[in-house]
Amino acid sequence: MSKHDDNLTELFDKNGNVIGALLTADLWSKVKPLIKDLLPKEEPQERPEPVGDWNTLKDYWDFPYPVDTDVHCELCGSRTEDWEKDDPRKFRLMSCNLGGLVSFKCAECNARIVKKHFKDEITVECTPYIEEKDTNYEARY
Repeated sequence: MSKHDDNLTELFDKNGNVIGALLTADLWSKVKPLIKDLLPKEEPQERPEPVGDWNTLKDYWDFPYPVDTDVHCELCGSRTEDWEKDDPRKFRLMSCNLGGLVSFKCAECNARIVKKHFKDEITVECTPYIEEKDTNYEARY
């Protein structure tokens, strides 16, 4: 390893060949705009719906009301009585846990619909999709 200005650290293999470099966040923010066209562009792949987690929630369902399968988007008006039976899907299951937190993405407007199943009630939150993220919320190391 060798350091340059405490902003760049070169990495070497056991034979002394350069295998990479570590940049500080400050240096990366200056270099990234200059090389972004050289970086490979990957199309983000959607991971499969966590249907197994949904089935686990249904298997252990202990709420005093029946399993809840209706979903609606307050932003674009899209709705379904049973998201599991839709073909094509109007809502894509994004996450689900045994505590009753279930999240969907609207196929129409990409909004996030979060259903929170409590003992006596279900609350629903609908958050619009934002194309450009606020960089103030990015993690910095």
